[in-house]
Amino acid sequence: MAMTKNTEEKKEIIRVSISEAARLFGVNSQTIRRAIKNQEITYVVVSGRYKLNFESLVRWSQIHTTVKNKLAHRGIGQFVDKWKIKNPLYSPNPKSITPKSPAPPITSGNL
Repeated sequence: MAMTKNTEEKKEIIRVSISEAARLFGVNSQTIRRAIKNQEITYVVVSGRYKLNFESLVRWSQIHTTVKNKLAHRGIGQFVDKWKIKNPLYSPNPKSITPKSPAPPITSGNL
């Protein structure tokens, strides 16, 4: 019997501690704890410690303007510009990217 490839890939769940989340998002750990108390972040408890779902942290950070602003200047957001490719040798040339041509219109002659 041949195995079929599962079309829906499982997402890997990334979990971080409260202190890691505070450092990553550039906020105080009390801010993270407040979000947990308000049920804005999903988590599990492992050995008596909170392990926060990273995806829910990102969603939470984008909803709250002050957190989003702090993320851009204190958290991992401060490094985003450094991650962008600035060397044109490695950047895709806009001329080399061909736009997709639109599909031809359906007419009674095409049916």
